[in-house]
Amino acid sequence: MTTPEGRTACVIGAGFGGMALAIRLQSAGIATTVVESRDKPGGRAYYWEKDGFTFDAGPTVVTDPACLRELWELSGHDMDEDLELMKVMPFYRLNWPDGVNFDYSNDEEDLRKEIMKLEPADVAGYDRFLDYAAGVYEEGYVKLGTVPFLKFSSMIKAAPALMKKQAWRSVYSMVSKYIKSEKLREALSFHTLLVGGSPMKTSSIYALIHKLEKDGGVWWTRGGTNRLIAGMVRHFERLGGTMRLGDGVSRVETEGKRAKAVHTQSGWSQRFDAVASNADIMHSYKDLLGDSQRGKAEAKALKKKSFSPSLFVVHFGIEGTWPGIPHHMILFGPRYHGLLDDIYSKGILPADFSIYLHHPTVTDPSMAPEGMSTFYALVPVAHLGKMPLDWDKVGPELEKRVLDEVGRRLIPDIHDRIVTKFHYTPIDFAVDLNAHMGSAFSLEPVLWQSAFFRGHNRDDEIENFYLVGAGTHPGAGIPGVVGSAKATAGLMIEDLSS
Repeated sequence: MTTPEGRTACVIGAGFGGMALAIRLQSAGIATTVVESRDKPGGRAYYWEKDGFTFDAGPTVVTDPACLRELWELSGHDMDEDLELMKVMPFYRLNWPDGVNFDYSNDEEDLRKEIMKLEPADVAGYDRFLDYAAGVYEEGYVKLGTVPFLKFSSMIKAAPALMKKQAWRSVYSMVSKYIKSEKLREALSFHTLLVGGSPMKTSSIYALIHKLEKDGGVWWTRGGTNRLIAGMVRHFERLGGTMRLGDGVSRVETEGKRAKAVHTQSGWSQRFDAVASNADIMHSYKDLLGDSQRGKAEAKALKKKSFSPSLFVVHFGIEGTWPGIPHHMILFGPRYHGLLDDIYSKGILPADFSIYLHHPTVTDPSMAPEGMSTFYALVPVAHLGKMPLDWDKVGPELEKRVLDEVGRRLIPDIHDRIVTKFHYTPIDFAVDLNAHMGSAFSLEPVLWQSAFFRGHNRDDEIENFYLVGAGTHPGAGIPGVVGSAKATAGLMIEDLSS
C-alpha cells in the first residue's frame, strides 16, 4: 500500500462533520478543499452578530471533548491552542409547569439529592439505569460509533450484542423499567430530542448519552459554538487545507462509477481524486448527484424514509443579567407523550410546547454587551412534509407565545427588556441548509434507520463519493457527526492509499 500523499479531496459543507473529516484528511497528507455555500463556516453551527449580541444558530451542548481533541492530536497539536472549553454546571435544569426544578449533572451527591426530592425509591433505580447506559455506551458508541456499516453482514455481526441490550425498546420504555417517577422518566429520556429522535420511538441504545455526559461532562466554547468551528478552520488551514466560502456546490460531475469534478454556482470547478459530502443527505443525492442515475435512484429511495422534525428558534438579547437562570434549561409543557405525538406523528402545531432555553451569558458574558444577556428558546416542530404551514404568518405568532411562556415562568417583564430578537423557522432550515423538508437532524434516529440502514459513509456505487454528517451512521449531534467523520476518513485514506 502506498501513502495518500499527492492525492486530492473535496469536502462539501463546512459543518462539524465536514471540518472534522477535512482535518483528518489533511493530517494524512491528502490536499483537501472545503467548499461551503454560506458566508461563514459551521453549517448548523452558524452564528449571527446583532446589536453587540452573539447568537449561535445551532448546537450548544458540547459533549465528549476527547473526540474533538483527537483532531488536533493527529498532527501533534493541542486543541487549547485554538479555543477554550468551559465547564457547564449543572448540565441542565429541568422545570415543570408546577414549579418543580431538577438539576441534572454528574455530581453524584447533588444528583442523588435531586432524585430523592422527586422519588426516594428511584435512587436505586437510577443506579441500575446508569449501569444499563454504560453497557449500551460500550456497545453502541465505543465499539460501533466510528465503524462504517457498508455491508449488511456488519450489521448482523453487531446485532446480537445490541439485541442483548434490548435495542428494539425505546429510550422512554427502558428508563421506565428502572424509574417510577414520571418527572424523572422525562428527565432521563428527553436527550434523544437533542439528536432529533422521539424518546418514545428512539432505540434505547441512545441511553448512552447519559454515560457520555457523565464521563466527559458538558462544555461550552468561550465565545460560542462558532469559536469551536473557527478553531477547527484555523487548525485545518494551519495544516495546509483550503477553505472556499460563499460558493455553493451546484453539482458533482460523475463519469461511470466515479466522481470526477466539483462545480460551484460561481462557475468554479476542479477535479478531485475523492469527493465527500457533509451536505444534507437528500440534497447530496437529489441535487448534487442529480445528473447521475445513482443520484436519482437514491433520492427516490430516501423519499420513503422518515425524517426528523424541524425546530422553531427564537433568538433574543435582553437588558439585565440572570445569574439564577442556568446555561441550559428545559421548560417542560403540561404534556409529554401527547406533545411528542403531535410533533412526530400527527404533524400539528399544538397549543402547548416544551422549550429548550439556552442562556450562554451566565457562563460566558462575552456573548452580550455589558449588563445584558443572550438567549435562545427552541421548540421542536414537525417538518414541512408533515406540517406545511405559512411560517411568515405563523412565525411571529409562535415567537410571541414562546416569549410569553419564558416571561411567565422566568422573566416577568421580558417584552420590556428585549433589545433585539429574531426567529428561525423550518423554512430557514430548508433554504439556508438545503435540509430536506426543513428537517433539523436529517433521518429520524429509529432502529430501522440506524447503522447499515442510514446513509453509508462510502456510496455503494460511486466508488470515490463519500458521505459524512447527521444522515450517516451514527447520526446527529457533535459526537455523532465527528464519529461519522472518523469512519469516513478511515475509508478515504485507505482508498486513496491503494
